[in-house]
Amino acid sequence: MIIQSLPLAFLLGDATMMDLFIMGEWIMWPMILTSFVMITVVIERLLFIFRENSSREPEVVEKMLEAVERRDIDSALALGKKSKDYIAKILVYSLSNREFSLSNAFIRASGQELTRFQQGMATLDTCITAAPLLGLLGTVTGMMRTFGALGGGDVGAAAGAITGGVAEALIATAMGLAVAIVGLLPFNYLNARSEQAKQEVADVSHALEILLKKSETGSLSR
Repeated sequence: MIIQSLPLAFLLGDATMMDLFIMGEWIMWPMILTSFVMITVVIERLLFIFRENSSREPEVVEKMLEAVERRDIDSALALGKKSKDYIAKILVYSLSNREFSLSNAFIRASGQELTRFQQGMATLDTCITAAPLLGLLGTVTGMMRTFGALGGGDVGAAAGAITGGVAEALIATAMGLAVAIVGLLPFNYLNARSEQAKQEVADVSHALEILLKKSETGSLSR
């Protein structure tokens, strides 16, 4: 009797969160799992971005580049080894292996650092994409249940099944869209932060190349 009254409570706007979960039927379980995974990834990524922003030391990077311009590589390495800035770490690895291949060392170090910014993004993208699809699947099963009830002989039971099917379809759609929308905002922010990191790495790469060329030209002119 309580289960049969749930669709009516939904239509009247008196349903609680637990009522909505029950009316959503089986599709709510994979939806909850998807949202849990998504929230876990978002929290971990936001904490990572916070830590990276806290460890940024652009003034150290500038001093390292100034030392490179003076051809004082040892001072640049000494400054970078004390810093937790990911740009400084890239410069330290690159300058430490400059005798073998500066460009390859820079590419390897920057790739390792930028990969850290992309971790979890594929999982988050999958959750955002899967949530509305799960909602659509719940909509289809709910409408199938509704149409199946239309052929029933018992009018009272058919009416309850119809409202239950409509409620299942609407709840599944709303839940899928809600999960996708909530996940889309941090996903775009994390993507933007990753692109910003790529731009910062590209900028320091160009600056390092220019300064090394400049210092080599200066030494040859003497």
